[in-house]
Amino acid sequence: MGVLEDTADELAQMALEDETRSGDDKIVEEIAKILGTSSQTLEEAFKTAVRVRRAEARAREMLAERKAAQTGQSGQSGQTGQSGT
Repeated sequence: MGVLEDTADELAQMALEDETRSGDDKIVEEIAKILGTSSQTLEEAFKTAVRVRRAEARAREMLAERKAAQTGQSGQSGQTGQSGT
């Protein structure tokens, strides 16, 4: 990635970590506002990086839940199949 995307992604990671650690859900908005006063381009890249990282986290969580559910089902059916043979 270029300087813009790298910087925006690094700031997004830091802001999301701070949000998780502190519980302050306004930090992302505050950082975006600070960035926007100097660089609207960086502000938009930051907001995009935040959206991408949040979407990724939701997708990974859903996939992990599905995997856990499937592993539980296959483990149960595998045990039933073994006792029946």
